[in-house]
Amino acid sequence: MAENFDIVFTDLDGTLLNSAKQVSRQTLELFHALKARGVLRVIATGRSYFSLQKVLADDFPADYLIVSSGAGIVEMRTRQLLFCRPFTNSDIQTISSRLMAQGLDFMVHGQVPENHHFVYHQSGNNNPDFQRRIEAYQDFCRPLRCNSELPARSAQIIAILPDDPSLFHRVAACFDQFQVIRATSPLDHCSIWLEIYPPGVSKGAAARWLCEYLDLRVDRTIGIGNDYNDIDLLDFTRLSYVVANAPQELLERYLLTPSNDEHGVYHALVGNAFTSG
Repeated sequence: MAENFDIVFTDLDGTLLNSAKQVSRQTLELFHALKARGVLRVIATGRSYFSLQKVLADDFPADYLIVSSGAGIVEMRTRQLLFCRPFTNSDIQTISSRLMAQGLDFMVHGQVPENHHFVYHQSGNNNPDFQRRIEAYQDFCRPLRCNSELPARSAQIIAILPDDPSLFHRVAACFDQFQVIRATSPLDHCSIWLEIYPPGVSKGAAARWLCEYLDLRVDRTIGIGNDYNDIDLLDFTRLSYVVANAPQELLERYLLTPSNDEHGVYHALVGNAFTSG
């Protein structure tokens, strides 16, 4: 018996976690079994390291964490930050000015692993999802009163938009020199989070960096995701699955596995992990 892959990359919310924000028993047992067979396990999430720790136990069977959609990579056992690529203050100033000029609500986060701290600009628009996030992080955020209060370094800048893909594409076109990623709001599950990162930052780029760091072959990789911010990752891995609860656009583009409430990650891995080689 031989595995078809040496490393697995899986998204967290809506993919590895079910609707109760838990990992199923059989998936957890499989992750332990993969370690015994020498397969590396990587959680690739849009969550910050701070937010990730709220839902992932310290002894969870993973080897590496890709956080904030690739802005940072953490070794699980040692908690060592292996990689981060923040914006410079000049880029932060440029992006913030452009977002303000378009009348958008946005948040400028600190560096990984402290990027749960942020300053925010409100345009005055009716934006319940934006307000909900401020309330969730009220101990870690403050309003932006002037540009001099912008951080010197930032892992990411997030603008929260209504569920309007055409608006997303119009705004994204203003930042073509940066990495722009679309994510569905984890709060109301319909607003669009337009996430801006330094050039080359994405889950896929982080997965490539990690494979090179570990001297692993790309053709021995597998990825599982559920949302638009997983596209770069799924375009990188050789075997790429989306769970059945993913948007239709992604269901038509990648291999299909059952939903996150039907042990989708488990089925994707079992279908490829223990075939005869």
